[in-house]
Amino acid sequence: MSPLGLWRSVDDKSGDVRAEIRITESAGGVSGRIERRLGKDAQAGAVCGECRDDRKNQPLDGLEIIRGVTKADGRDVWEGGKILDPESGREYTARLTPIEGGKRLEVRGSIGPFGRTQTWVRVQ
Repeated sequence: MSPLGLWRSVDDKSGDVRAEIRITESAGGVSGRIERRLGKDAQAGAVCGECRDDRKNQPLDGLEIIRGVTKADGRDVWEGGKILDPESGREYTARLTPIEGGKRLEVRGSIGPFGRTQTWVRVQ
């Protein structure tokens, strides 16, 4: 089981599909980019105005939101990198865990003991 592929992010609060994220291998780990936004509030040409690094004012479509995540030794868990919430511009420690035979992906973003988990669905 692997996090590589195309995923639909589902908002953990509303249950709405928000975007399609493509996760690929990158420099010994994995990274993820917004392939297309699907939310009803998605506006063409929107940028990451809240981002604080090199992604500031970059288009949301194509924006790299997962960086530096690597596979944990002996487990089907990828962690150690960061995931960006483009709405707030905040970065969180990331953990990606494929579940249900790789059909779903638990995506956890946390700061210290606090965090939240979304379950993304693989696009077939």
